[in-house]
Amino acid sequence: MFFLAIFLFIALYVGMCTFFGYMGWLWLKKSFSFPYRNTYILIILVLSLSIFVGYSTSSTILQIVGYYWLLLIGYGLILLPLASFFFFLFKKKGIRIIGFGVLSVYVLIFSFGTFYAWSPVLRTFDISINKNTNRDHLKILMASDLHLGNIIGKNHLEKFVHLIEETRPDIIFIPGDLIDDHIEPFMKEEMGDTMKKMNAPLGVYATLGNHDYYGNDEVRIVEEMKKLGIEVLTDEVTRIENDFYIIGRNDDTDENRAEIKELVASINHAKPIIMLDHQPNQLNEAKEYGIDLLLSGHTHRGQVFPGNLITHMLYENDYGLLKKGELHSKVSSGFGTWGPPLRIGTRSEVVLINVEFKKALPD
Repeated sequence: MFFLAIFLFIALYVGMCTFFGYMGWLWLKKSFSFPYRNTYILIILVLSLSIFVGYSTSSTILQIVGYYWLLLIGYGLILLPLASFFFFLFKKKGIRIIGFGVLSVYVLIFSFGTFYAWSPVLRTFDISINKNTNRDHLKILMASDLHLGNIIGKNHLEKFVHLIEETRPDIIFIPGDLIDDHIEPFMKEEMGDTMKKMNAPLGVYATLGNHDYYGNDEVRIVEEMKKLGIEVLTDEVTRIENDFYIIGRNDDTDENRAEIKELVASINHAKPIIMLDHQPNQLNEAKEYGIDLLLSGHTHRGQVFPGNLITHMLYENDYGLLKKGELHSKVSSGFGTWGPPLRIGTRSEVVLINVEFKKALPD
């Protein structure tokens, strides 16, 4: 099955590249009498192989080129058949104008996609938790899926720091995917200098996501974050000022991660319980075992349309705030990006959650 899946993927990718390349060649030839057929084929071949060569050589430039190429051919499956329809609708006239129309759509897609990826927005939610605590309110700032690495770096991270300074939260949560596969780019670019600026009165807490495991750097990530004042909870529970609990789950990638039932076994359920779990897979279990607020990311809300349609089918809550009984599930589309630094139909975001405790005890 594994080799069959690889074969089908390669066949699909080759087919998409061939289709896109052929349609591009027809437009160039019929519109401009473009004569350089071999050169064109070579360019298409280089673009098609760039993502594979980029990963094998750890070339950031080639990886980015490859990601953009994937988007070109992906949206080509929608745009090029439409272009062909209009071409035949107008009795095989206007091919040059139709081609420029397709190019204009691509320019809009990439322009808006770039802006939405690099311009994080602050989204605010208000929730109530009916639990006993000495405080009336808690201001949480959450940013999932930082994906710090070769593409997402210090400049983007500074925008998160700016939002922290602007909102002055009580506590900061980062539920997974701090690093984009490998920690070396993070260390090389000294991104820790920026992360040191992340401060909140009650601390900064994080969990590991699937991409934190892929490079086998999860232990080192935890150690480096600790040096920066960020506590990564790995299947751990901590209590904050005797007011509420924080649970940090290892990602679903870890086959040996603890079950929610185990993590809450020694907790006083009369106190609010906040859990960080990168992938929003176990909402029913979280509800059953008394979690009040579940913070997740991972989905990116599909990142580029129509990916959001897929994530919506895969997850009960793929984005936004969902209430199930006493459980509040909040899933963010993420602060960084995976793959192409583009967002289409989604936006880079930081989430501010104002929690009101309904049954607050008097001081």
